[in-house]
Amino acid sequence: MNRKLADRTKAFALQIIGTYTAVPKTDIGRVIGKQMLRSGTSVGAHCREAFRSRSDAELVSKLEVAVQETDETMYWMELLIESNVMKDDRLQPLLKEADELISIMVTSVKTIKDRRR
Repeated sequence: MNRKLADRTKAFALQIIGTYTAVPKTDIGRVIGKQMLRSGTSVGAHCREAFRSRSDAELVSKLEVAVQETDETMYWMELLIESNVMKDDRLQPLLKEADELISIMVTSVKTIKDRRR
């Protein structure tokens, strides 16, 4: 785990917070927006926990949860777009960053698992 991933996931959380404030305050917007807010801000928390892991197994576990939370965040953003609550161009940069974060974390998990063998 490196510091760069921790910094990127924190920046991602801050972008999610900013995006949440722009979600229209309709019933649908509130429900989906809060789901996105919860999962999107938890990514950095799980990476931070991974950064302080006591073992490779714990590190892998925390990173895998962070991957799941990032994927869930993408799901909520896709729903915001496909339900016409928010415009695609507003969320595309965040979707791209989420996809890159998943790639980094999956690669890290594979590297750690290979190292353990």
